[in-house]
Amino acid sequence: MLNPLAVHIRTVKRRLIIIGATICASLVLTFTFSADMIAWLNRPFPNQLVFYGPTEALFASIKVSFLAAIVLSLPVIFYQCWKFIEPALLRTEQRWAIPLFFLAGGLFALGLVFCNLVILPLVIDFFVSFGMDRDITPQLSIGTYIDFNVKFLLVFGCAFELPLAMTLLARAGVVSAAVLAKYRKHAILATLIVSAIVTPDATLFTMLLMAVPMMVLYEVGILGARLFGRLPDDGNVDLPMDPDLPMGTAGTRVR
Repeated sequence: MLNPLAVHIRTVKRRLIIIGATICASLVLTFTFSADMIAWLNRPFPNQLVFYGPTEALFASIKVSFLAAIVLSLPVIFYQCWKFIEPALLRTEQRWAIPLFFLAGGLFALGLVFCNLVILPLVIDFFVSFGMDRDITPQLSIGTYIDFNVKFLLVFGCAFELPLAMTLLARAGVVSAAVLAKYRKHAILATLIVSAIVTPDATLFTMLLMAVPMMVLYEVGILGARLFGRLPDDGNVDLPMDPDLPMGTAGTRVR
């Protein structure tokens, strides 16, 4: 008979295999539309992209197709995550799990849309115009251009999960809105540092374009923590007066 740890590891392995197979199948599907997706990302840049190596165009197509495959596979990824943690949740918590997964997916997609329609056009127009004003002809490599776009999209997709993560931590009692507001200055500094690290280039302009939305998202997270966070306990513990009433043992969740 397998011990609980072996069963747990086997379950994790099986669900990771399902997620990996789904992403691979989605990658095959999205790769057929890679040319259309590259043309969509090429909108802010007026010139045709070029490639300097035999495999550069292929790997650029794979990168943009992989990002699309992850987005397309989000329902399966969230479902597998849900089935994995479902046994550890109470019935009241299970009611909220699926809406939260949908909300997380929606926030990730919103981050991609915001980055693609607002941030990337500003960034690309700024740098291309900077070179053209100095009589330099822009000729961008498709590999560098797609890598630049995909990194920005992934970072903004993940950054838009920040308010939800802060709200859940406040709901679980790990932090409070007051604590988050108290350390706002520290959060701004951390946002600037993270933006400087994760931006594809190390310029102040792109760092601020990433840091400012993250600061706004942090404020939204404080608001969510204030509205949905756990109320502070008054320190009183109500014990049952009848000794015959059942009580859960320490570390055991009573359903």
